[in-house]
Amino acid sequence: MRRFLALTILLTTLTNTIIFPCHARKHNPNYHWRNKDDMINSSFSTNKSSKNKSNHTKPHHHNPPKPHPAPKPTPPPPPTPIPVPAPPYGPSPIPVPTPPYTPVPPPAPPVAPSYGTTFNVLDYGAKGDGVTDDTKAFQDTWAAACKVQASTMVVPSNYQFLLGPISFAGPTCQPNIIFQLDGTIVAPIDHKSFGPGLLQWIEFTKLKGITIQGLGIIDGCGNSWWNINSYSDYEPDITGSLSQTRPTAVRFYGSYNVRVTGITIRNSPQFHLKFDTCQSVEVHGITISSPGNSPNTDGIHLQNSVSVTIHNSNLSCGDDCISIQTGCSNVFIHDINCGPGHGISIGGLGKDNAIALVSNINVENINMTGTTTAARIKTWQGGSGSVKNVKFSNIQVNTVKMPIVIDQYYCDTASGAASGAHCQNKTSAVQLSDITFQDISGTYTVQPVYLACSDSSPCQNIHLNNIQLEAIKGVNRLYDPFCWNAFGDLRGVNLPPINCLKS
Repeated sequence: MRRFLALTILLTTLTNTIIFPCHARKHNPNYHWRNKDDMINSSFSTNKSSKNKSNHTKPHHHNPPKPHPAPKPTPPPPPTPIPVPAPPYGPSPIPVPTPPYTPVPPPAPPVAPSYGTTFNVLDYGAKGDGVTDDTKAFQDTWAAACKVQASTMVVPSNYQFLLGPISFAGPTCQPNIIFQLDGTIVAPIDHKSFGPGLLQWIEFTKLKGITIQGLGIIDGCGNSWWNINSYSDYEPDITGSLSQTRPTAVRFYGSYNVRVTGITIRNSPQFHLKFDTCQSVEVHGITISSPGNSPNTDGIHLQNSVSVTIHNSNLSCGDDCISIQTGCSNVFIHDINCGPGHGISIGGLGKDNAIALVSNINVENINMTGTTTAARIKTWQGGSGSVKNVKFSNIQVNTVKMPIVIDQYYCDTASGAASGAHCQNKTSAVQLSDITFQDISGTYTVQPVYLACSDSSPCQNIHLNNIQLEAIKGVNRLYDPFCWNAFGDLRGVNLPPINCLKS
């Protein structure tokens, strides 16, 4: 009986094993081959339950087949790389990583020259050989220096620069520019470079704070001009060409805070150094040089300028070492060596019936050698205005023709018409008052004192104090002191005696 039961269980098991795969083939979703083991286990559970119910006490010794482990899912294969064609020659290059993109900033603008920058004319094309015209290079250098405050324009030493007429002009320039002159500047000999009516060679105009300094030379080459009649401009000469006005070498116009020091100006066609409509001017340590017979070559010429100081300089020329014209006031001149020349003069004033105003002029500590006059005031007849508060003091004269002069009948015959119209007597005159001549001593060759005041406007408050003048021995023709319509007083010891001054 027991054998029969075992055989029955075995047949049941085999039957289930065979049937269930058939269900999978028939696409039964509830009976798939992967669920076969579960079905078998369920069958065994059923049989066990039935055996227990039939009171069988001994365990069944048959072991069912072990279930097969479920197969693990296979991961998808990696994507096939796209083949890269090899280069035509050599091995494949090693790839280099590309850096991240960084935008390139635009180029920085050029740095503007800063305060106090130096500009050398050689850097702007100047040759400095004395032959090549360097005017353009000087213009370009100035244009650059003009834009920078306290800049320095350098004219270097050991060079000679040929320079035509030029204007170093403001008023848009930055203030306090320095013109450093250590080389030599020469004027062209060809007068055609100046053109009709040009009155100056080198001009500085409308500047605030301009300094000319250095040990250089400005040579006007005036000997080619001095035979030209400056007062008959553009009249044909014997060659048929037009004569021209002789130009001033260096002119400052309309400028404030001007300083000139150290340089030499020589052989100017006309005035060497001129200040016109300037304020706050200082000139010191300069040298001015031209022959004593060079016409109208004033050393320093002041016109319409105020607050001017000139000192510690050597001036020799063919006209006034320093001339002071209308519109000047608060002028202080001291420690000057003058000669040859015409001394230090105020005027001529009032030409062509003009109005003249000059005041507060102080001249002291002056050495005059071989000059025509020392301290002089000159006015044209027919003018008007005034000259007042003037003092000449501590002046040493050596072989001076006429040391002290007031001439209100001044007439430059070289500038007069052939008829002498400029020299006719006229009733009006510039009024002179409060004029002092003090501590003037030395030697003279013609006349010690000459005071010729206007008939209609006599000189008032003329003070002569301690005048000590001695005639040069051996001179045949000497004149005594002369006074006309001069009112004032004598102070101290005066030799020779001056008895003509009216009180």
